Amino acid sequence: MDYLPIFLNIKKRPCLLIGGGEVAARKASILLKAGADLTIIAPELAPELKQQAQAGAIQHIMRPFQNSDITSELYLVIAATPDPNINNHAAKLAKALNIPVNVVDHPEDCSFIMPSILDRDPVIAAVSTGGNSPVLARLIRARLESLIPAAYGRLADLCSRYRDAVKAKFTKSEARRSFWEQIIQGSVAERVFAGQLPEAETMLQEALKQNNTLLEQGEVYLVGAGPGDPDLLTFRALRLMQQADIVVYDRLVAQPILDLTRKDARRIYVGKERNHHAMRQEEINDLLAKLAKDGHKVLRLKGGDPFIFGRGGEEIDTLAAEAVSFQVVPGITAASGCAAYAGIPLTHRDYAQSVTFATGHLKDGTINLNWTQLAQPNQTLVFYMGLTGLEIITENLMAHGVAGTMPIAMVQQGTTHFQRVFTGTLDTILDIVKEDPPTPPTLIIVGKVVTLRDKLSWFRPPEQPKQGATSDIGIGNN
Repeated sequence: MDYLPIFLNIKKRPCLLIGGGEVAARKASILLKAGADLTIIAPELAPELKQQAQAGAIQHIMRPFQNSDITSELYLVIAATPDPNINNHAAKLAKALNIPVNVVDHPEDCSFIMPSILDRDPVIAAVSTGGNSPVLARLIRARLESLIPAAYGRLADLCSRYRDAVKAKFTKSEARRSFWEQIIQGSVAERVFAGQLPEAETMLQEALKQNNTLLEQGEVYLVGAGPGDPDLLTFRALRLMQQADIVVYDRLVAQPILDLTRKDARRIYVGKERNHHAMRQEEINDLLAKLAKDGHKVLRLKGGDPFIFGRGGEEIDTLAAEAVSFQVVPGITAASGCAAYAGIPLTHRDYAQSVTFATGHLKDGTINLNWTQLAQPNQTLVFYMGLTGLEIITENLMAHGVAGTMPIAMVQQGTTHFQRVFTGTLDTILDIVKEDPPTPPTLIIVGKVVTLRDKLSWFRPPEQPKQGATSDIGIGNN
């Protein structure tokens, strides 16, 4: 180990930063967050540093560095000028006075190095490669970002408020450790992460009263899995997917996303297809409540976003009525994800000033929509689950005044390697898809923005054999 990893308290301590450019500005930001009494010596300051100097956050000495600037009163020095000779000389002066000094991008001149920092104040994680590869350190920190929720700081604050009470309650260190492990890894922590701080504190207090006997409660995580690409999952979704012991999932959840759940989790398929439901919606609602009441952490995994044609509202309505704890994690809805991967902006100042999402079939299997509203100009229409009703959609739009030349796109299995895009117009699309029918899930986009696909298409999935879903090819006017 080339360096001793320590955390230094520099609050209200005199610190010196030599240099006023962009690199110095990044270092100044870290020092100020740590509460340093910061002085910067530089002939000029970057715009960000100028603002901080004007606001009184830093003291600026507007001149080049001088030997007399390094004094024994300093607590820490960072040299970040573009001149390596000045930086090296300042480092030698600081070392002669035993002042910790860092020279940016020159670890050989440093008595300490600056790590890549993950800030979840008061929780801080620092990653260093000993100056060998700062880029690698930043990449590792980025990985940690996905594993450590932003709310860990709030959890640490909660724990700190009860630290003395826990010490008084549990005199043996083993008992204290067991208590905190239960708090930090269990329902209390999850309530904090979900933003339910009062409930978390109540549960912690109850655990103290019961001498470390905290009955773990079941909970439902209603998580949006997005349109198919695993890279579009949120950090919170990934964390809860790894935490749940039961996974209840839909037909539209892509297999690579399902593979990210816990390997030992029980999986229950409740997918629905037209005229064929593995389980009725009411049965799904009751199942979620029952599993959670039995003490399970239940992941309800839905394609897209659970609140956009995902029936998530119906499910949590039952959970709320049954007094079952739940949290909702939004996902990228199919309209946004598929349109983006197809190179079709849903809004554009020149073509569409609004966007409307509509479902291709209602609860009773019909398509009874407000066609007059949908036929209004200067908007983009997105139809979910509209593949079987394509003929009804095109006929009704044209019957209500939309020109037959209006562009339309159909995005099959959008955002995945099996994506295909069919484009045409309202009066040609039926003939186009008749020759080479798309398969569900397929999203329908209607509007002038479809014409932008020729210029803006960027996603190139690999070629696939022509069986079911195939490569990303355009048909018609694509």
